Amino acid sequence: MDTGCWKLTLALVVVLASMYTEASFSRHMDDFIKAVKQVEDGDPGTEPMTVLKRLRRAAGLKDAFIQHFLGNAGSSGPEMDVGLSEYISKAVQHRVTDDAREEGVVLTSDGTTVALMPLLLGIEAGLLSKSSGRVRGLYQLTLAKDLSLSFRHSSPLNQSLGPDGCWDSLISPQVFTLSDTPTLLTTAQVNGGMDGVVLGMEVSAKSRRPLKLSSLLTEYYCHQLGNGGLDTAPRLISRRRRENFRGLGVSPVLARQVMKSAELQRRLKGQSKMEAKEKKQLMSTVKEGMKEFVHMYMDCPPIIPRCMWGAEPYRGAPTKLSLPLSFMFIHHTHTPSQPCLTFQQCSADMRSMQRFHQDDRGWDDIGYSFVAGSDGYIYEGRGWHWRGAHTLGHNSIGYGVSFIGDYVTSLPSQHSMGLVRDQLASCAVGGGRLVANFTLQGHRQVVNTSCPGDALYKEITSWEHFGEK
Repeated sequence: MDTGCWKLTLALVVVLASMYTEASFSRHMDDFIKAVKQVEDGDPGTEPMTVLKRLRRAAGLKDAFIQHFLGNAGSSGPEMDVGLSEYISKAVQHRVTDDAREEGVVLTSDGTTVALMPLLLGIEAGLLSKSSGRVRGLYQLTLAKDLSLSFRHSSPLNQSLGPDGCWDSLISPQVFTLSDTPTLLTTAQVNGGMDGVVLGMEVSAKSRRPLKLSSLLTEYYCHQLGNGGLDTAPRLISRRRRENFRGLGVSPVLARQVMKSAELQRRLKGQSKMEAKEKKQLMSTVKEGMKEFVHMYMDCPPIIPRCMWGAEPYRGAPTKLSLPLSFMFIHHTHTPSQPCLTFQQCSADMRSMQRFHQDDRGWDDIGYSFVAGSDGYIYEGRGWHWRGAHTLGHNSIGYGVSFIGDYVTSLPSQHSMGLVRDQLASCAVGGGRLVANFTLQGHRQVVNTSCPGDALYKEITSWEHFGEK
C-alpha cells in the first residue's frame, strides 16, 4: 500500500474511533464510569489521584480558585483519545445555558441528577489530604463558592437555590432541562457537592482510599438494594446522600466556609478586603441563606419530580390548595402490592397508579400528593399546591401520602417511614415551608386506595409533628 494512503487510512481510523467514543457515551453516570475506566485502562496501575488530575486537565478546569487548593493538574500520563477527552470535557464542565439547559451533569441509576465537577473536586481534595477528616478546601471546592455567589446575587433568598429538572431520555440521557427559572446553584450542583463532601471525607482516611476511582464511583452510585431496602443497605451509597451529609454536622462549618470563600475570591481577583459593614451584611445574608439551604436539602426528603417518573398531564383544571394545611393523611397501596426498590420499578408503579386513577376511576390525575417508595425517595404526585383525591371529605385540608406496597399485615421499611414522618412532614404544611401545628393521621375511610392495615394505622397515628424543632 502507498505510504500516503496508509497514513490517510490510519488517520481515518483514529478519527472514526474518536467519534465513536464521543457518540457511544450518554450523560448517565454508568457511562461516565466507563469513561473513567478507559482513562485507567490507558495507564494501568495509575493512582486515583493521578486519574482525577487527568480528568481535571481534560475538562479544562484551570481557574485560580481550584488551583489554589489542588495545584496544577500537570501534564503527565499517556495522551488521551480525542473523543474520550471531548466527552469528559462536556460531561464535567458545568454551565446553565440561556434556554435553561444544564450541562456538566449526569443521571444516576437512582433517578437523581449530579453535577460532576464538585463531585470530582471533592474526591481529589480528600485524596490530597494528609490527615483523616481535615480536608483543605473541601467545602470551598464543592459547595461554599457556589453558595456564596447564590446568596450574594439572589433576591429573595428563597429563590437562590434549585431548581431540579428533567432529561430528554432516561435510557440514553443527553439533554437536561431545568424545570423553573435557573439560579446560581441548582439541585444537581447541590447533589454533586454533597457527594463530593461525603466521598472526600471518606477517602481522606488512608485506610479508606480506593484502589480505583471507577470502583469508588461504582460502589457509591450503582448499589442494588436487597429485599430489606435501605434498612439493610450499606452506609456509603448515593441514596443516603442527605443523611450522610447531615450526619457530618456540616451546617455551621459550611456557613464559615461560605464567608472564607467570598474573601478568597476577592483576594484572588486582587480586590481589597471587605469593609466591616460589608462583611457584617454578608454574614447576615449567609446566615439567612443557610437556613434555606438546610431546610431545602437537609431537613426535606429528596423528591423525584413528575417528569422523571413519566407522569401524564393533568386532565382538566387543577384546584389550588389554600395554604397552610394542617394534616397529612397516610395510605398504602393494595396494588402494587410489593415495595419498589429501584427508580425504574417505582416509576413504573407511579405510572400504573396514575393510569388506574385517570382511566378507571375517571379522576384528573393520580390521587396522592406524594408517594413513598422503598428506594429512598419520595415521588411527586399532585405536589404541594394542588388539591388531591385521597381522603374523602378531607382533600382540601391535608396532603395525601401513600406508601407503595400492601401493608395490611406488616409495616414499610423504617427508612421509608422516616422519610415521611421526619422529613416530608417538615416540609408539607404551607407547601414546602415550615409551619407549626401539623398532625399526621392514618386514615381508614379513603376513596382511592385500600384501607390501611391495623399495624400501619397504629404506627402512623402515633406520629405528631409540631413544626420547627
